[in-house]
Amino acid sequence: MDIRRLFFKIRGYTPIPLMLVLIYQSDMNFKLALIGAILALVGEYIRLNGVRAAGGRTRTRNVGAKELCTWGIFAHTRNPLYIGNALIYIGMVFFAGGRWLLPLMLLVFIYILFQYGLIISLEEETLTNIFGAEYAKYKANVPRLWPRLKPWNSGVQPKFLSNRKLLRTERSTLSVFVIFALAVILKEWLNVRW
Repeated sequence: MDIRRLFFKIRGYTPIPLMLVLIYQSDMNFKLALIGAILALVGEYIRLNGVRAAGGRTRTRNVGAKELCTWGIFAHTRNPLYIGNALIYIGMVFFAGGRWLLPLMLLVFIYILFQYGLIISLEEETLTNIFGAEYAKYKANVPRLWPRLKPWNSGVQPKFLSNRKLLRTERSTLSVFVIFALAVILKEWLNVRW
C-alpha cells in the first residue's frame, strides 16, 4: 500500500497522540492560552470556509473528487483545510502551554510537513489524473499553500453548503478542540500534576 494513502485514510486520527501529550504536559498560561485559542479559532474559520465551499466531500476516506472545487477559499489556496488544521494544532500547543512548548511546536511542524506533504502529493497526483488540463490550469493560478490575496476566477458557478449542513459536517473537528480545551482547563483547575 502507498504510504500516502495510509496517511490520507488515518489523517483524522493521527493528531490524537499529540493531543494526549499536550494534555499530559499542559501547564496553562493565560497569555499563551489566549494566543492558542485565537490561532485555533482562525484555523477553524479557515476550515469552515473550506468545508462550506467543498461540502461533505472533505470527510471521505478515498482520494478523489467528482468536481474540482475552485471557488470560495479554494480560489485563494488549493489546501485551505490543511492550513486550518495546522493553525489549530499550533493553537493547541500554545493553549496547553508548559515548559515543553518549543519542542512540541517543533514536533507539530515536523508532523505537519511530513503527513500533509505526503497527502498533498497524493491528492495532486489524483486530481491531475481525474481533471487533467482543468486541474493544471487551477494549479498554475492558485498556490498550493500560501494564499493569493485576490481570488482566482475560474468561471465556475460556486456552490456552498448551508450553515446547518456545514456545522453537521464540521462537528467532529469542533468537538475535538472543545474536548481538548476542556481537558486542559480541567487539569489546570484540579491542579493535577503527573
